[in-house]
Amino acid sequence: MRNTLRRGLGVATAAVGLMLPLAVAGPAAADPDLAGLARTVTAPGVEKHLRKLQQIATANNGTRAAGTPGHAASRDYVAGVLKKAGYKVTVQAFPFDFFMELSTAALQRVSPDPRTFTPTPPDNGSLGEFATMTYSSSGDVTAPLQKVDLLLPPGPTPSSSTSGCEAADFAGFTPGNIALLQRGSCDYRVKALNAQAAGARGVIIFNEGQPGRTETNRGTLLGVGVTIPVVGASFATGEELARPASSVVRLRTETVSEARTTHNVIADSRWGDPNKVVQLGAHLDSMLAGPGINDNGSGSAAILEVAEKLAKVPFRNKLRFSFWSAEELGLLGSEYYVANLSAADKAKTKLYLNFDMVGSPNYALKIYDGDDSDATGAPAGPPGSDEIEKLFAKYFDTLRQGHVGTDFDGRSDYGPFIDAGIPAGGLFTGAEGVKTPAEQALFGGTAGVAYDSCYHQACDDINNINGKALALNTGAIATAALIYGFGRDLPGPDTRPATVTARTAAPAAHDDHTGASSR
Repeated sequence: MRNTLRRGLGVATAAVGLMLPLAVAGPAAADPDLAGLARTVTAPGVEKHLRKLQQIATANNGTRAAGTPGHAASRDYVAGVLKKAGYKVTVQAFPFDFFMELSTAALQRVSPDPRTFTPTPPDNGSLGEFATMTYSSSGDVTAPLQKVDLLLPPGPTPSSSTSGCEAADFAGFTPGNIALLQRGSCDYRVKALNAQAAGARGVIIFNEGQPGRTETNRGTLLGVGVTIPVVGASFATGEELARPASSVVRLRTETVSEARTTHNVIADSRWGDPNKVVQLGAHLDSMLAGPGINDNGSGSAAILEVAEKLAKVPFRNKLRFSFWSAEELGLLGSEYYVANLSAADKAKTKLYLNFDMVGSPNYALKIYDGDDSDATGAPAGPPGSDEIEKLFAKYFDTLRQGHVGTDFDGRSDYGPFIDAGIPAGGLFTGAEGVKTPAEQALFGGTAGVAYDSCYHQACDDINNINGKALALNTGAIATAALIYGFGRDLPGPDTRPATVTARTAAPAAHDDHTGASSR
């Protein structure tokens, strides 16, 4: 990784000089050497942070997941670097529901015809015939299996089954039994809590059975509060368990499901207009299964290096660097942050840039599609998001480097900002999706293979980084931070005084960073 990252970042930051001078409206003499500042962002700095995150994971059972000592150590490292650099750092605590599967679950039919079903291991390995549901409690229960309002054969369309969705479904349920339920029209949590209230000692919820709803459902109970073991099963497993008129099964899970506290790290630059905040973010937490060096040590290390090297720059606008926690549990950190902003503070946040997985081994250089210009039908971002997309496109175009679009699909921390009406954008190099032949032609690598074959696995370690992708994206992050940090006209509606608008209108017409993408 090292040589590739150093060569790539050298090319990326050197090329920044071709676009930065044109990107900031106003007299050139009044602005610092932006290209020179971009070149202070170095490969050794990014490497240093990545290796530290790997060391932290190695020292903490191989993980940096929210609610674990590995995440706490990651938080302290990032906060320490930012404080030393001179930022005003806030460590924002918030509650969340923690879940960890401690061992592989067991499901056996004791009678009739004893049989042991194939489990799904807790490390996100290949799916078995059943899997522990997220936020299941622990338990080891052997008891009669009782069917609850099953729809077999399944209905013609998904969510035809209402099994377990109403307390009335459990009329006549024998307390102490294990409930057999079917996926359908209500949340798994509703089903599990209804079964628990009826006295069930365990729950098996099998998939509904229509095309696309047959494999093992690795579902979630949406939070703590279920005190019995709950597993999801394939349709075939459920159908087999339902076949005998009566049977006895054993169900065992071993988990931790409890309320915990975790932290976001927020760092504000000492300079800049507090009424014009340019916010950059990356999630710092990994999955429990691994160290999360690409997902998302890559984004965290990149913005940390940019923040550290630009700490003493007297920006016109205030820069805010954000390191989110509990993203892997559903964007919890960024949701908490945005939900607790006042209306005034939301108005001061002029844009949000998100960097989640920017060094995937079999990468594609993907820019979030701010206006659905790719015509995929995905939601566009708030006004101004298209301008952010074009800035990143211009950066890659300046390098004569191909790029493609990626949708705002709600899977990363831009989501809460978009929902709040804040212009957003960012970069992504792919996760479990499969690289296309067209992308292979643009970026190299291997078509038909996942962008990151170690996604959410233990092998997402320091060797799971493509140095060139990380270098190009780090250069783009530095470029965006400088352009927006000094920019007089930020994305979104132009709120400058009319005299300023008129004075800068002519130069802006030749400002290529707002031009069309090459895609």
